[in-house]
Amino acid sequence: MNFTTKIPIQKSNFPIDYFSKILLLGSCFSENIGEKFAYFKFHNTINPFGIIFNPVSIEKLVNRIVNRIQFTENDIFFHNDLWHSYEVHSELSNSNKEDFLNNLNSILEDTSNEILNATHIIITYGTSWVYKNKESDEIVANCHKVPQKHFTKEILSIKTIEKSIQNTIQFIQKINPNCNFIFTISPVRHIKDGFVENQRSKAHLITAVQSSIFHLPSSNYFPSYEIMMDELRDYRFYADDMLHPSQAAIDYIWIKFFENYVDENEFATMQQVCDIQKALHHKPFNPNSESHQKFLENLKQKIDKVQLKNQYLKF
Repeated sequence: MNFTTKIPIQKSNFPIDYFSKILLLGSCFSENIGEKFAYFKFHNTINPFGIIFNPVSIEKLVNRIVNRIQFTENDIFFHNDLWHSYEVHSELSNSNKEDFLNNLNSILEDTSNEILNATHIIITYGTSWVYKNKESDEIVANCHKVPQKHFTKEILSIKTIEKSIQNTIQFIQKINPNCNFIFTISPVRHIKDGFVENQRSKAHLITAVQSSIFHLPSSNYFPSYEIMMDELRDYRFYADDMLHPSQAAIDYIWIKFFENYVDENEFATMQQVCDIQKALHHKPFNPNSESHQKFLENLKQKIDKVQLKNQYLKF
């Protein structure tokens, strides 16, 4: 008897291999998948401007990156002893104004080059709920703990999200017409918005993505949200906060992803890399023992063997 509902996933027509250059943008689930790519030594960049949840903020940032619109003093503000930008995550905030601007613009240039050379861009949307700054009337990517009285909260319409996704694709295709897109919806539950409100938010995102990429052959949809909701329909697959997927759920969804989006010819190399990674994390009882030295020599031979075929792999 089968106690789960399997989500059918169509294999990608543009599979990822070890020569691919991957850029991941969006919610914290992009970080989860990006960390898996990094573990298996794929060439990937994860959220250079930090986690961003909503489509409009991602679109705004992609526009800035593609058109190399540098950050200026007008784009930053000082709050709680730090300089922030409403367009980026607070992990980039800095106590020094000049350092903050220089770092933002350095990341901007690097990310512009990443988009220019990317073979695959993976975008994960987290929510349709946004906060709009009352003073500027602009949607912000992060409130940086500025008091809520300075913002209004609203939900993006399906039409607005569709337009935002289409703009994002067009901005990227402007400098990289051959790039492939993978869109997905984060399985993280935004319960602070409310239970019904979270479902409404996800529904807007799913509908808008499906409509926006329906006729785009270089794009497809990976059902991470649907896998979490249907295949893993149990609270044991959530972390302690009951909002984020547990590590077991992340691992399960990753397996579904790479089985359908990574070139099957790379599976053997992935297994070799995995064996090496496990060995590198091995902690010996006696580092100076003869058996450990032999272990290290065998490990070196494994690394040399995989690097002989893939010289760009670094451990």
